[in-house]
Amino acid sequence: MHLSKTEKRLLHSIKVQTARANRDNISRTKAYEQFFKKHPEIQWSFLAGMVSRNAGWNMCDLEGIWFSRMLGLKYRRHLFLTYEEANWRIFQDAYPQLLLYHYSTRNGRPLFHLCRFFFITPFMTKAWIAFWEHGNREKLVTALIINEQNIIEKPVIKKQSFVFHSLLFFLQDWMHFSTVLFPTCNGKLYGSSVSHFRNIDERIKLGKRLAGLLFSKELFQQFLEFSCRTEPTGARFDYEQYRDKPRFHETPMLRRVYPVISHQEGKTEQWDMFRRVKKDWFIEPEWEEDPQLTEWYDHKQKQLHLAVMVKNWIY
Repeated sequence: MHLSKTEKRLLHSIKVQTARANRDNISRTKAYEQFFKKHPEIQWSFLAGMVSRNAGWNMCDLEGIWFSRMLGLKYRRHLFLTYEEANWRIFQDAYPQLLLYHYSTRNGRPLFHLCRFFFITPFMTKAWIAFWEHGNREKLVTALIINEQNIIEKPVIKKQSFVFHSLLFFLQDWMHFSTVLFPTCNGKLYGSSVSHFRNIDERIKLGKRLAGLLFSKELFQQFLEFSCRTEPTGARFDYEQYRDKPRFHETPMLRRVYPVISHQEGKTEQWDMFRRVKKDWFIEPEWEEDPQLTEWYDHKQKQLHLAVMVKNWIY
């Protein structure tokens, strides 16, 4: 494909912006949420920002006062790197898509023919073109959810399978690994869980449930208020500060405990070339539980503290 000088400069700019914003969990969260403020029609970007906040809280849990007494240093380090790689890979694939959309709106014409230079799948290229032409927000959100879970399926979920068969999944409720929380400034917590995290179909269902919850008419403004008022640090104090009885800094801020990780860049796998896109992935999921998780969260925190104390008493 022949590229103009303008297109070459644009490709370079997108690569530089992506690398800068993909520095760590905090920079990713900010990039996603700032993009949503510019383009509120791209709902996935806000979803990604709120899920990224959860990833930061899970990372910092590992160095907090409770999990550091339950899990060994080597295992905690490996678990952190698993979180980090998954979120890095998703951002590395998704953020250039967002920027291509941004520059398309600025130029008044679609630039999705440039997707191939970022190894963006044909599946997502078609999804962006369809959104540009028809503006179906929900369908684009679902396509991006499907894409991100397929992006991490082989290099993270399958490759790190021993992590997902280990002690973590005996403690997953306590560790909130498979529960995503959406906090509010009034102290209430909402969210959803997945019970079979290794199953890509279940992770996609979770993503769709979370999108439905995040953009529900009743709660969206509360979640947006939290996002706008709360600087992401990775510490659970980000939202526990709004609780009636806040816990003070039981987990550290991310940048105080973790270094910047250098990832090995390469081609993103074109998963849609060998994996079938299931029709079920586009079906709207049904809610099976109450999304209000405030009391559930408090109960799980008590269980965690008790488990740590019992472990330390036994050993």
